[in-house]
Amino acid sequence: MRPCLPWRVLALAGHLGLLGWLLLWFTWLAPPRHTPVAVALLGFAGPLLLPLRGLLHGRAYTHAWTSLLSLLYFTHGVVLAWAEPGERTWALVEVALSLVLFTGAAWYARCRARQAGITAPAGGGRRES
Repeated sequence: MRPCLPWRVLALAGHLGLLGWLLLWFTWLAPPRHTPVAVALLGFAGPLLLPLRGLLHGRAYTHAWTSLLSLLYFTHGVVLAWAEPGERTWALVEVALSLVLFTGAAWYARCRARQAGITAPAGGGRRES
């Protein structure tokens, strides 16, 4: 078994799970009251479509920046869970899926970098004067 495969599977599961969850959430479970559904889907699910091709092809760079993209969904879920008690459950599912995506994507990018022999600079990237 390839050493990076579990992280890639975890990242894909988080990404596809989050994409599916947002579609389900905004169309059936709790459609937005003040915004058209199409606008909400474009704003929330649209950004997840951008890295889809790179994730499916296993590109490490795409996994790296997708892990940063997942932090937006994490933040949205935490804020919504705090501010809207009626949607707390849906928001916590978003938080969990974004954490799965973040973990899988970040560790896959790290594993692929190690395979390529790329390491972080000594001292955590800080320059000494």
